[in-house]
Amino acid sequence: MPKSTASVATEHASRYLQQLCKHWSHKFAVDFSPTQGRIDLGEGRIVDLRADDRTLTVDVEAEDLPRMEQVVVDHIVRFAFREELKFDWRQV
Repeated sequence: MPKSTASVATEHASRYLQQLCKHWSHKFAVDFSPTQGRIDLGEGRIVDLRADDRTLTVDVEAEDLPRMEQVVVDHIVRFAFREELKFDWRQV
């Protein structure tokens, strides 16, 4: 399964992690704390998140990797409308 990761500089990493997990918990299997989260989107699509004081790290695993990366970015950017976030995805 193709995988990619992005580290995003932000002082609000924990907030965005929790918002994304709560948002998707209504449709998908989600497990999270303030510092890490996992979203199982079904069909082998997994989003793992880690937050520290300065960085949100997002790992995506999916057959349709570019599409899933964009879905994650679109959601987090919506939550982070007060700041401009930069996602630099790299395949792992």
